[in-house]
Amino acid sequence: MIWHPSPNFGPRRDGLTPQFVVLHYTAMEGAEAALERLCDPEAEVSAHYLIGRDGTCWQMVEEDQRAWHAGVGSWMGVEDINSRSIGIELDNRGSEPFGEPLMAALEGLLRGILARWDLPAEAVIGHSDMAPGRKCDPGPRFDWARLVRQGLAASAPDGDAVSDVEEALRAAGYTADASPEARLTAFRMRFAQASAGPVTEAERRILGGLAARSSATILRG
Repeated sequence: MIWHPSPNFGPRRDGLTPQFVVLHYTAMEGAEAALERLCDPEAEVSAHYLIGRDGTCWQMVEEDQRAWHAGVGSWMGVEDINSRSIGIELDNRGSEPFGEPLMAALEGLLRGILARWDLPAEAVIGHSDMAPGRKCDPGPRFDWARLVRQGLAASAPDGDAVSDVEEALRAAGYTADASPEARLTAFRMRFAQASAGPVTEAERRILGGLAARSSATILRG
């Protein structure tokens, strides 16, 4: 881990602590360019961590502080995701696979974060999940299935097929202000990357399982 402090941070608001980990891609040509931008006071953006293609990991903001990575959005009915999350930038343009060194480094980083803050695998989300339509990272090439196998992201549970897809998407966590099409696209990038066109029966079952699991989590909380 390389400490490379960014001036772009502040205290978490209202005494909030991390509830989520938000994954991004940099959409830049290299980690060095991304690091420069994330530490540029004029850019007014940052993240807690940046992972390069070769697995190098930089920390720019302390985890107990509020980095400026998520922007406007909502997840599971709550807003100000910056105050509720830890942001991780991944050195990738979004149109290419995420290589082994980067993914291995991400897995190690996630294990530590989830343990330190006592967070479940379901806490790991994409930028597109909390800002569908506005953001699409980490994108359709990101290997969510690999994180699921490591217990580092939510699986796609098989539940009762839903009839109201929009209601189920909201119940599953997609509560940001966005069109139904944007919500569906964000869901598919996470849980049904090969899907297109009309919602399938399999997707309706996944949504039913996600909605039921989210409800149970809220009730436990």
